[in-house]
Amino acid sequence: MTGSSGTAVVFGGSGFIGRHLLAALVKRGHLVVSADIAPLDPPIAGVRAALCDVRRPIPDELVPRSPGNAPSIVYNLAAIHRTPGHPDREYYDCNVSGALNVTTFCRDLAVPRLIFTSSISVYGPAEQAKHEDSSPAPESPYGSSKLQAEAIHRNWQSERDGRRLTIVRPAVVFGPGEHGNFTRLAQALRGRRFLYPGRRDTIKACGHVDELLATFDFADALGRPFFLYNFCYPRDYSIAEICEAFHRVAGLPLPWGTLPYAGMRLAAQPFEWLAKVGIETGIHRERIDKLVRSTRIEPRALAGAGYVFGTDLESGLARWRDATQGRFV
Repeated sequence: MTGSSGTAVVFGGSGFIGRHLLAALVKRGHLVVSADIAPLDPPIAGVRAALCDVRRPIPDELVPRSPGNAPSIVYNLAAIHRTPGHPDREYYDCNVSGALNVTTFCRDLAVPRLIFTSSISVYGPAEQAKHEDSSPAPESPYGSSKLQAEAIHRNWQSERDGRRLTIVRPAVVFGPGEHGNFTRLAQALRGRRFLYPGRRDTIKACGHVDELLATFDFADALGRPFFLYNFCYPRDYSIAEICEAFHRVAGLPLPWGTLPYAGMRLAAQPFEWLAKVGIETGIHRERIDKLVRSTRIEPRALAGAGYVFGTDLESGLARWRDATQGRFV
């Protein structure tokens, strides 16, 4: 987001992170184009929204041709990421084909800077800490497709001098509009429906969406031809510490016990049968598996480059609380 010359194009602008990014880019004075298969609803003042499916070739006309309007930076946030939730092939159709089409668009329009959001899923779940030099070992189609997409973006960068690529591997990102893991956790805590699944010490790497955007700025300002980094708070937070932070920040009730892991998996199976006939509850054995598997991630590259975090878990949750009148939506 550094600087305001030229046009910033955001693929996946209608999503959670995308909407925050669009608003920040407009505030910085950029000309902004949002390209997404979903409408930008509600609209964001100052953003030109275009319907775009990254699985298909992207027309050059996405950005209006006029002096000074050439794209100066592209953000590729477009992805299918909900797991479970899609057939395996759909992750590759969107995430890999999308990478090919977005980099072709950048090639055709001589875009000099590209920021791509990958995922910590490329590492696979592990109790051992993972950092940028750790060998990727994805276990899901989502993680595998993101790793392939990284290679496609890196190939674009290496083709010609002057191209700059940033690859971000975010952990769980929370904040207004997330509607994901942290939102579901807050709702379950408020309704006294959350019990620790099998253990209390599962590590869950995370960070606030505003902090993620700050790292975009920081990485772009480094001016390096290639920079890859993990995004999450530098301190490990267990699921118990996350629940305790919600309790301190918003008074949400603490979990009232721990359920055996095997029992939770068994109890989830009928809900999967309901999903097959169109009754979606969000309860699935794979989601329970994710709750008991640690994502222990180190943002070593950011630390090594001198980045200083402006929030931590508790202040990030407080910021989210204040922005949503305590509803955590």
